[in-house]
Amino acid sequence: MLRLPKNMEVASLQLPSHRRYQKNLETLLFYLKKHQDKHIVVAPEVFLTSYDYEHMATAAKFSANALKTLKREVGAQIVVLTLILEEGDEFINQAVVIHKHRIIHRQEKVKLFKLGDEDLYLKAGRKKKIKPFEIEGVSYAILICFELRFKELWKQVEGVDVVLIPARWGKARKSHLEVLSRALAVMNQCYVIVSNSSDEDMASASSVISPTGEVTMDESTEVVEGNIDFREIKKMRRYIVMD
Repeated sequence: MLRLPKNMEVASLQLPSHRRYQKNLETLLFYLKKHQDKHIVVAPEVFLTSYDYEHMATAAKFSANALKTLKREVGAQIVVLTLILEEGDEFINQAVVIHKHRIIHRQEKVKLFKLGDEDLYLKAGRKKKIKPFEIEGVSYAILICFELRFKELWKQVEGVDVVLIPARWGKARKSHLEVLSRALAVMNQCYVIVSNSSDEDMASASSVISPTGEVTMDESTEVVEGNIDFREIKKMRRYIVMD
């Protein structure tokens, strides 16, 4: 059995998406290099292309090629992002976890945000694909943006050490993102990492939240840095026994 590390350094990106896809990829690669000392880097939902509904085929083709580039570049880090990809004659929003030049985990967005017309352009993923996965002894799960609102999905990720949330959460509902992500950390006694877009109409609020509900957040920066202390998880789960 692998021994858990004492702590892991985290970078949660808080970036706007530009109309030019290549600029977004170059920005992501820049921050991956700049924060190569971080164990985990999480990017906002569909950061590379945004929801460019008028050019979905182009966005999907670019994302597929960008994924190949990222696989070449990402070594020891764990990098989490979501991409618009093509599946048959439909489009999906797929979260990918890259580590040591491999895709460790894939997961399509299940709960599509109707207010943003996602259901008109994207195929929903299968609910059963939202499940824990492990990397070097640490258990993780992903909830993509709107999925954070669904209590049945919280049950599916129960017990993990870290929940990763790539998001494009609107400014009008900012307080909901903050309340729900903090509640998830406290309820599940785990760390929650939120990476949200800083586009003009988006909420920012990227954060690293501890099992006690302590929030690390800074909306004046493009990267929120934090630390996962596995002793805090262990301490909380011993102190307040939930089963």
